[in-house]
Amino acid sequence: MTLDPVHFDGIARLAGRISQRVDATEHEAVAGTVFEEYLDPLWYDGRRIIEPIGDVRRRRVDVADVALQEPPFPTQHGLDSGTINPTTFTNGLVLDVAQAAMAAVPSDLELHRSRSVVTTAHSNDPTVDCGEEEWTPFDGGYSRGRILQAPRVNRYEEAVVHALSLYLAEVSHAALKAEVVDDLLILDGPIYPKGLLAWADRHPELAELLVEEERPRDVIGRYLGLVERFADRGIPLTGFIKNGSSKAITRAVRNETRAPWVDDAAFFERVLRRTDGSGELLTDELTFTNWFVSRCGVDGPLSADGDAIGLERSRPLEDYEVTFFCVYDPRSELLFRVEAPAVFTRDPETREALTTQFLRDVAHEGGPPLAVAKADELARIGRDEKAALIRAIEQRFGADRDRGYDDERWGLLA
Repeated sequence: MTLDPVHFDGIARLAGRISQRVDATEHEAVAGTVFEEYLDPLWYDGRRIIEPIGDVRRRRVDVADVALQEPPFPTQHGLDSGTINPTTFTNGLVLDVAQAAMAAVPSDLELHRSRSVVTTAHSNDPTVDCGEEEWTPFDGGYSRGRILQAPRVNRYEEAVVHALSLYLAEVSHAALKAEVVDDLLILDGPIYPKGLLAWADRHPELAELLVEEERPRDVIGRYLGLVERFADRGIPLTGFIKNGSSKAITRAVRNETRAPWVDDAAFFERVLRRTDGSGELLTDELTFTNWFVSRCGVDGPLSADGDAIGLERSRPLEDYEVTFFCVYDPRSELLFRVEAPAVFTRDPETREALTTQFLRDVAHEGGPPLAVAKADELARIGRDEKAALIRAIEQRFGADRDRGYDDERWGLLA
């Protein structure tokens, strides 16, 4: 049954009563004050968790002008990893499959064909051996795959198999194809496996896995190795975050003053929005911040004063710190966060080149850089493909996917 018009109007009126109590203009003023007065640096628990590189600044650039600039990095490579999503089967196995792909601008069709595929399985039956193995080639050697047995947990099985598949596929493919990158590598997402690093705050059982189990530590260690490899070659490694959900800055600001926005992305969006005298959004310019060093939230363990969960780092510890800037595209009303290890952004010329490259790409593409968009398309496993893969796995297992009422109600992966 759908909503009757009278119900629809009633719900809308209720929402309208809420909106009358929210002053968006006043929220923008608060955000501007916080940006200018609290981030140079932002302190929390006696630590400088956000620190500007240079001055705290809000900048803007004409969309048309920056879109026509020559890219500072002649070639760009993007990398992404996609999964079928964690799936539970009636034989007790919880499984996820991830494939990672790298894209090039200009295009490289042989590179685009290559995949690294990781299948991670979890079972609480101690007699079950999932047959963990090293990489096995397929597709005439263009691609490779491996099986990973997840450490046993009593809860969060789906989170464990998902994170291990996703990040091992991504970092392994990046390492495999590193030598083809001549100018710039852009990960679709953060530069470190934040989904794994977040385990420390989610539940004691996951925090224990992060410290004691070899597999998640090995994956995080591979990202540190990737930073070292690209730093040694002098080629920037970056990350482009399309959907940020961190609240670390917001939580710290609330210790000092008002922070009425829901998360950090909403804060920076308020900071960077431009309106005319009547409150209409201006769309002729991209707006962006200076670069910051981040030591808050899941960036903390890999900061200079963090313990990197006990992993060794061969370069000066400051090199690994997360740095970022935010860019706001008013045409789509979307905020993006660009990350890079401090080893690259410490140099003013490299920092400005990266800023120009990403501003150009966002202006030109009206969204993520072309290299990221192409990698996302290559790595994504579509809904129909997921359903077909799960049916094929069911046949191989001789077991069905564990279905619930929502599958019947909504037709999920039917």
